[in-house]
Amino acid sequence: MTAAPGRRSSTFTRLLRHGFTDASAAERLLDSPELAPLRDDPVLLEALGGTADPDLALLGLVRLLEAQQSPGARRELLDTLIAAKPLRDRLLGVLGASTALADHLARHPDDWQALVMYEAYDLHPGVEEFEAGLAEATDPVSLRVAYRRCLLSIAARDVCGTTGLAESAAELADLATATLRAALKIAEAAAPEDAALCRLAVIAMGKCGGHELNYVSDVDVIFVGEATEGTDETQAVRAATRLASHMMRVCSETTVEGSIWPVDANLRPEGRNGPLVRTLSSHLAYYQRWAKTWEFQALLKARPVAGDLDLGAEYVAAVQPLVWKAAERENFVPDVQKMRRRVVENIPVAEVDRQLKLGPGGLRDVEFAVQLLQLVHGRADTSLRSGTTLDALRALAAGGYVGRADAAQLDEAYRFLRSMEHRIQLFRLRRTHLVPEDEAELRRIGRSLGLRADPVADLHREWRRHAGVVRRLHEKLFYRPLLDAVAQLATGEARLSTEAARERMVALGYADPASALRHLEALASGVTRKAAIQRTLLPVLLGWFADSADPDAGLLNFRKVSDALGKTPWYLRLLRDEGAAAQNLARVLSAGRLAPDLLMRAPEAVALLGDGDGGGLDPRPRAHLEQEIYAAVKRADGAAQAVTAARGVRRRELFRTAAADIVGSYGTEEQPAEADQGALVDRVGGAVSDLTAATLAGTLRAVVRDGWGDELPTRFAVIGMGRFGGHELGYGSDADVLFVHEPRDGVDEREASEAANKVVSEMRRLLQISSADPPLLIDADLRPEGKSGPLVRTLTSYAAYYRRWALTWESHALLRAEPVAGDEELGRRFIELIDPLRYPADGLADEAVREIRRLKARMESERLPRGADPKLHAKLGPGGLSDVEWTVQLMQLRHGASEPGLRTTRTREALAAARAAGLITDEDAATLDEAWVLATRVRNAVMLVRGRAGDTFPTEPRELSAVGRYLGYGPGHAGDMLDAYRRTARRARGVVEELFYGVAER
Repeated sequence: MTAAPGRRSSTFTRLLRHGFTDASAAERLLDSPELAPLRDDPVLLEALGGTADPDLALLGLVRLLEAQQSPGARRELLDTLIAAKPLRDRLLGVLGASTALADHLARHPDDWQALVMYEAYDLHPGVEEFEAGLAEATDPVSLRVAYRRCLLSIAARDVCGTTGLAESAAELADLATATLRAALKIAEAAAPEDAALCRLAVIAMGKCGGHELNYVSDVDVIFVGEATEGTDETQAVRAATRLASHMMRVCSETTVEGSIWPVDANLRPEGRNGPLVRTLSSHLAYYQRWAKTWEFQALLKARPVAGDLDLGAEYVAAVQPLVWKAAERENFVPDVQKMRRRVVENIPVAEVDRQLKLGPGGLRDVEFAVQLLQLVHGRADTSLRSGTTLDALRALAAGGYVGRADAAQLDEAYRFLRSMEHRIQLFRLRRTHLVPEDEAELRRIGRSLGLRADPVADLHREWRRHAGVVRRLHEKLFYRPLLDAVAQLATGEARLSTEAARERMVALGYADPASALRHLEALASGVTRKAAIQRTLLPVLLGWFADSADPDAGLLNFRKVSDALGKTPWYLRLLRDEGAAAQNLARVLSAGRLAPDLLMRAPEAVALLGDGDGGGLDPRPRAHLEQEIYAAVKRADGAAQAVTAARGVRRRELFRTAAADIVGSYGTEEQPAEADQGALVDRVGGAVSDLTAATLAGTLRAVVRDGWGDELPTRFAVIGMGRFGGHELGYGSDADVLFVHEPRDGVDEREASEAANKVVSEMRRLLQISSADPPLLIDADLRPEGKSGPLVRTLTSYAAYYRRWALTWESHALLRAEPVAGDEELGRRFIELIDPLRYPADGLADEAVREIRRLKARMESERLPRGADPKLHAKLGPGGLSDVEWTVQLMQLRHGASEPGLRTTRTREALAAARAAGLITDEDAATLDEAWVLATRVRNAVMLVRGRAGDTFPTEPRELSAVGRYLGYGPGHAGDMLDAYRRTARRARGVVEELFYGVAER
């Protein structure tokens, strides 16, 4: 019968007011015969409006009524629903939150009666009550039906707020325990002969072991088996394995009633490759000899739940001492460093922002942080040995291991995120940790969490707020108590003991915890604004230091910089207000010696780190550098003062380049590490070469101005050679140069020569004077006649020498010649003079090729340092810089005259040109380029880490680890780095053998 328009309008409005989104569909459902008696019942509408999804709840109720076997059963349900508020709230609450449980009720329409009871024991059931609920299950199908009936009661208490997050999670774990026991009984009943041969204990791990299970989660277990008296051990283990496998299938396999959850035994020794069941002695042998830190972390939650509980208790008692000694293990620190990093690489990019568990600020951040603090401090403090995250967090706060305010915020955030996870999984009873994108689903989740005004917007706001809290406190959790311990400001607050603070510093990678704690005390103590700001900064900075290869150096260097700049207002403001500056500083101070040494000589250069978008670390163009240096020269009183200013600019810009290189290689939280290693190499080579050229130009002008006024009696030019001419200088490279001059009109050649030599002598002296700034060494050994020849020649003298005496190696060396300072016209004419030598019109004669090969072979045998491993020598070893460069340069000498692209001083440009010209295959060119870039990166890394140049990997472990971090290898992977270098060099050497030495077969 069609309702009157007015009535319909009134009902429609009431439905909307009660939270229905499809009021028309709701009206039709209310008009159904099953609900006709209660169509206008205000109690029913009010109850439906209180659910997470009134439309869903109403649909589920109609389906349940339709499924009742008789009119009497339907009437009983309706009467009980209206009369009993507890049932009404529970049943409608479940129907409005879970389509999966609504489907279960439609299939098993009598199960609603499981929600009628409201006794005290019904409010908080445990394993015993759940076992009673599953007692009649004799096969996988009936077990699933009974399991969902029990789950129905847990969900009802959860969505009605009768139980909180922690209680619901504990009940789910207890139900899982009862289910595992029931499944094992089914397996034993199917194979009583196997059950008689063995004792089998089921150890719960993960969230089940920790008494904090999700609605849908893998249930992690470990199996322990022993023989019964008089049984052979091998036979007993096989029997136990069959029982364990059957038990897993009972829970995991899909039936007409679906599945329960997967039982996952991959946390066992050796994972999926290891035996499913081991004896207790076999477990202990593995853990004592082979286990990794993460396995002891997993054992924090081990709990016997099914089978032989006495054997399970023996297992836990045996492994617990090993768990609490994990912090003493040799690889504990690098393992902790790896575990503390958020593992987001394997999450699809589109899902990162929707991940409740693994994304930044997710549940895993809280759980890992708590577990690692337990491993560090639980050995001495038994109160921390809880497998439940929230209980452990509460104990950590009570003991002063975590700040109380931080613990309270994390507790609130963790409960909210876990509640979101529960509501998402409950809807379809599917295992997921992704926040849905559908607005209707978000609305249901928001309403289920009590967000009724604007559920979708409020849910997003609260989620982001709590995730932000976790993200902000994740690292602070480790370090704030350390500061509280040394600063001792607040009274009445539990603090870390000195020994506990020391243990934590050691666990986080600090080799000298006593000194580190003294630095913290000096930085954080007191009531000054400086100390207050540094107490805010240090928790995060300490985490970044701990992620480096040398945390001690990072903290010490930070103290030095702060001592020098702490009273400067802009310094603390820079670090406090610009997150990029603080993280960049932490990376730079802990990555090695070079950058901190450069910074300590003029700490105000820390301002370069402050540009939030990274612009402060961009290399400055050569023209701008020359302009600044020329201005300083003009202001200076004499050459010495002028060159001091130029060297100061060079030191600052070297720091800028090194800092940019470190930040680009390490990456930051906002900006990942630079993926293009070649781009990093080119940036460093170009920046250092431009800086060296600008420094030489400024020094030349200063010397000329001091000795001759505005004009030298001879035109003078500096020609860059080697890596300098190739724009490929490293941090520790000398400046290889040639000096050329040409007397001005009317100037005697002897006078001009004396002036030119004085200029060279004074430039070299001023650039090498001992000072706070690094020296710039000028190397002119590539000049005609080498060290025996004059330092400076006229252009005419060069022409005469090269025409008459030039050797093959000199033509080879001239491939890298490029004017870098002085008279531009003279530099251009010098290049015109040497081009026919380095790009001979007819190419190279066979004898010249053989001579180059002989020179290369002799250099390999004579110049390699004694005792060095050739395969790891980045410059002279097989596949190193020399191999690649000589191969490319041989192609330039042979084909430069006919291929204009080869006429470049830069190795990578020449290699690309050779590939474009078809002189080398794409594959071989890529192999050589990769090897050259890697070898250059190794040399740069060694200089950054050790503060002095080197061509081989360091032998000291921390230095080697620091080189590895620069090259992208995490803690504990130095061996992988060396292996990768050998492989890359070996492939490059194969190409060199063919293209340079002419070996046909590689």
